[in-house]
Parts: sequence; structure tokens; C-alpha cells
Amino acid sequence: MVTYAPARANSRRTTGIIPLHDEVGFAGMRAAGRLAAEALDMLTPHVVPGMSTAELDRMAFEFAHAHGAIPATLFFRGYRHSVCTSINHVVCHGIPNEKPLREGDIVNIDITLIVDGWHGDTSRMFAVGEIARKAERLIDVVEKCLFLGIEAAKPGNTTGDIGAAIQTYAERQRTAVVRDFVGHGVGRLFHDEPNIMHFGTPGSGVELKPGMIFTIEPMLNLGRPHVKILSDGWTAVTRDRTLSAQVEHSIGITEDGCEIFTASPQGLFNLAPPGD
Repeated sequence: MVTYAPARANSRRTTGIIPLHDEVGFAGMRAAGRLAAEALDMLTPHVVPGMSTAELDRMAFEFAHAHGAIPATLFFRGYRHSVCTSINHVVCHGIPNEKPLREGDIVNIDITLIVDGWHGDTSRMFAVGEIARKAERLIDVVEKCLFLGIEAAKPGNTTGDIGAAIQTYAERQRTAVVRDFVGHGVGRLFHDEPNIMHFGTPGSGVELKPGMIFTIEPMLNLGRPHVKILSDGWTAVTRDRTLSAQVEHSIGITEDGCEIFTASPQGLFNLAPPGD
């Protein structure tokens, strides 16, 4: 049985109850989400051939520090970086390093900044110089999947409606939805209830109610959906070494739809519906 309850200000761990946030929570997420999006906007012109992901990580840390924020991933379960940088066949949780980016790479940069206790969680895909048409198309498809997932996120719908919208379009475009990683509740906690699957059946799962706050973060592979975790304990890669792409927004369910907290202030990450 699904239980909903007003979000508690002093919550420190998940309880299995889906928190419903008031305007205080939405205001907190607007501030945290905007700053996380600003960080990605700041990094955008630096994602070029020859730049290392370690340097991008340092820039993200300095940006957070200068704005009084804390990178949520820094020392989270032993992770030692401010962002995740997932290149080419890396599905998610790629670890920044000193190796230069190369012309034709695609890279996901995932950042979560804590602002006054609220977690702004977002990620985008970046093209490093000129990229192959298949890589360009994969990025286009995953961004449209995120658009469709957000479009389905409204009161009275379910988490299954979100997943079905993403899965249907992804598979129609001959890409595979990764099952191993999902979206999640977010707010004062980095990971909270509910889980948001990027696949599913319309009408299944948890009913969406005003006040719910969570991420939608589809990951698509050009090949099969299967992944494996490397020996570092973090890096997830496609088993068949095909390209992978992910995008993510943090959103809140409103009375008549949803609010995107992590929209790009510079308009650098504008989602378009399929067909546009």
C-alpha cells in the first residue's frame, strides 16, 4: 500500500512514505535546481577536445564553493568528486580523470548541488566537437524521451505513465532503455521515494499527487539494455560497448502539471517534443 504524507523538515532518511512538499519545499528546490543548472551552463563552453573531465570536476567544485553550495556526490559513499562524467559507452557514474576529451566523444555531466539543505539534481549530454550522426541521433532521442516523461508527469497519472511514455518512444526509435538505474524522489534527501522507472505500463505504479518531487533521468543504449559495473565500484558501462546517453531534470508535481526546477537559465538545454 502506498502512503503519502507531508514532507518533514528534519527528515534524514527514507521511510517508505512518499513526501508531499509545500511551497517552502518548492522554493528550496527552485534555488537548488537553478544553481545546478547554472553550473552546467558554466561548464558548457569548456566541454571541448583536450579538456579533461578532472578539470571540469574542479571547475564544478569551485563554482559550488563560490555560491555557498555543496556538491552532493563529494564523499557520498566514498565517491571523491563533485560530478559524474560518463563518456561514450559509459552509462552513468563515470569518474572524472586527467585523460583529455577527444573529438567525437559524447559525455554526460551529472551534478547535484545542495543549497540550504535542498538537492538540485540534473544532467545533460554534451558533444565534444563534431560527433557521429548515430551519437547525435541518440542524444536527440534521449532528450525527447525526457520531454515525454515530463509531459506525462501530472496529477492523476502514475509513475507507470511516465515510464511507458519514455519506453514507447525509445523503442520506436530502436534504442534500448536501461533498467538498472531509475529516477528517484529528491528534496532534503538525495534519494527518496518514489522510484521512477523509465519503462512500464500505463496506469501502473504510484499515483502522482501535487507536492511530489522527483527526478526523471532516462538512460538509453544504442545496443542492448544490459550494463555492468567496473571494478571501481561506480562506473556503469554497456555490456556490448555501444553508445549510451542520459539526461535528467528534477521536477515537482503541481495542481495542473509539473514544474521543472533544473531548466537552463541560459536556455542551453531546451527539450523539444518528438517531430520538432
